[in-house]
Amino acid sequence: MPTYLITFSCYGHWLHGDERASIDRDHNKIGTPFAEPNRQRHEFELSQMPQSPIIFNEEQRLLVEKTIREVCECKAWELLAINARTNHVHIVVTADVPPENVMNYCKRYASRKLHETSIFSRNMKIWSRHGSTRYLNNEESIQNAIRYVVEEQ
Repeated sequence: MPTYLITFSCYGHWLHGDERASIDRDHNKIGTPFAEPNRQRHEFELSQMPQSPIIFNEEQRLLVEKTIREVCECKAWELLAINARTNHVHIVVTADVPPENVMNYCKRYASRKLHETSIFSRNMKIWSRHGSTRYLNNEESIQNAIRYVVEEQ
């Protein structure tokens, strides 16, 4: 089964135009450069948001991690590393489905739990659209991803 490094952000973080660069519809193919930082674009995107950016506290981070562990156990996926941060989540997982499916299940169930048990109302968006899904093709890349998720966040 393939192993993946999956990263997804909370709603309102890493908008197009961000100083870290970003991926948009014109910059989403393998080998194409990232969209360049653009302060005006970033400010425009921020002004168009219907709600404030989501930032997790410690309790919410732990709930996200617990929920993702439960999803992986239920689906018989091997969760090798997880780190829920204040504004994004990293997981390293071995699964029998495409990484987009893993990411979508994790986001869906974590959202449900957060809506049920925290200050987030049911109509609030928790996650940004999509995320990053990287295939890890050998043991070295898997170990590097685990180290990154566990030690470098």
